[in-house]
Amino acid sequence: MATVSFRDIKKSFGKVDIIHGISFDIAEGEFVVLVGPSGCGKSTLLRMLAGLEEISGGEIHIDGKVVNDLEPKDRDIAMVFQSYALYPHMTVRDNMAFSLKLRKAEESVTTERVGNAARILNLDALLDRFPRELSGGQRQRVAMGRAIVRDPKVFLFDEPLSNLDAKLRVAMRAEIKALHQRLKTTTVYVTHDQIEAMTMADRIVVMHDGIIEQIGTPLELYDRPRNLFVAQFIGSPAMNVLKGSLRQADGRSWVEAEGQQWPVGTLAQGLDGQAVQYGVRPGDIRVAGSGGGIAAKVVVVEPTGAETELLLQVGNTQLVVVLHGRTAAQPDDTVYLQIDTAKTHVFDGASGNRLD
Repeated sequence: MATVSFRDIKKSFGKVDIIHGISFDIAEGEFVVLVGPSGCGKSTLLRMLAGLEEISGGEIHIDGKVVNDLEPKDRDIAMVFQSYALYPHMTVRDNMAFSLKLRKAEESVTTERVGNAARILNLDALLDRFPRELSGGQRQRVAMGRAIVRDPKVFLFDEPLSNLDAKLRVAMRAEIKALHQRLKTTTVYVTHDQIEAMTMADRIVVMHDGIIEQIGTPLELYDRPRNLFVAQFIGSPAMNVLKGSLRQADGRSWVEAEGQQWPVGTLAQGLDGQAVQYGVRPGDIRVAGSGGGIAAKVVVVEPTGAETELLLQVGNTQLVVVLHGRTAAQPDDTVYLQIDTAKTHVFDGASGNRLD
């Protein structure tokens, strides 16, 4: 295991700046996920850590040692790629053993490590097969096994599940998380899928346009997003957001939007009349068929079994509500929304930063 540190990391391709001075630390044994939309720089940052991309500025430390000028093979890391990158003419056993043979490891060591990795990943029965004889999930486990046998200080994963179908992605998420809990190796994992990030990470680094928007545990990011970008990126379905103005009077606060008063807690940072964006997550809205609350028109009802997703219209804005269980509501019905002030989020209309 090892610590990893990024110190004012910059990356440019020609005159185009891709990463703009990123700094953060990864603790020994931590599972950190870099997440963000395509083109935000997360894979580039991972490839710089791996030594596959040159660093334009700053320093990367592994276990306190600057590795900027070290070759990938000298960094004591192992990387699992999106494309599996298996040798088609080699068996599973030979694919997993290949890096050790390059190092001229003893035969007994190679056999022991390949055997251990195969048992961990349930590959024992597949060791004599070729990649073409394996499913996508099996190939991905072989790629992970090839990384495990190296016994590296740091595991790097670059969107390893994006080629798999939805059901297999869920299963492989659990396998990778269980693998980390067993090996406790420092892990850096890149994905654009925020569900993967939420379910797997000890901490999440949210990136956007080459900068870090926020770092925190999954629930910290979900419950207290620092800004509007993080609020809408983390969580599925995405947070509902309405443009409005903050009102404060007689010791209470609310947001006026779409002709309605939306409840909020007291905001020490807010000013009466300030332009804001009001956020509430789909699962934090209760729906009633009558009584008080904010009137909304049902547009679409999507039952999924244990939950029901409603698309609602309030003024010119559409909202998504997730109900636990089922509902009798039908399209064109009017329902009433009840919102807990403790579950609301208010962001400055200009900067997008959270108001508290």
